[in-house]
Amino acid sequence: MPDVLILVEAGYEEVELWVPYYRFLEAGWTVEFVGPSGGADLLGKHGIPVRAGRAFADASLDGVRVVLIPGGHAPDRLRIHDDAVSLVRSADARGIVIAAICHAGSVLVSAGIVAGRRLTSYRSIRDDLLAAGAEWVDEPTVVDGRLITARTPRDLPQFLPAILEAAV
Repeated sequence: MPDVLILVEAGYEEVELWVPYYRFLEAGWTVEFVGPSGGADLLGKHGIPVRAGRAFADASLDGVRVVLIPGGHAPDRLRIHDDAVSLVRSADARGIVIAAICHAGSVLVSAGIVAGRRLTSYRSIRDDLLAAGAEWVDEPTVVDGRLITARTPRDLPQFLPAILEAAV
């Protein structure tokens, strides 16, 4: 069982996926990429591929410490996959750490888990989060219980330690 699930779709922001991936490996954690279908190769915004090991529908949350949702263009694609949205909703219900950076907050909106919670994101989705009932703040990283959010790749130095601390 993996310690971390990273949700992947085409157009993901490479820095927001690969830097956390290697940081989790450094911590001794196992990581699995989950996407629309197992074995799917998905290109990031800058052309770097990632291969989904398992489909959203086939992913298990058993033993998972963290569900990471990178930003970029991928969140707009992720949120149309009912199985991806359901996975995020289930992780929240189980108290698993959910880490979302940049545009990934839109997936949290689709999962219906932002109302009454304090979080941050890339500024362009601020209004969507506010309309969904979130308290949006312009801070590098925000921890609201088991939900951890960050604005952009420049916030990774605050985002990653917060994830590691919350998931031990």
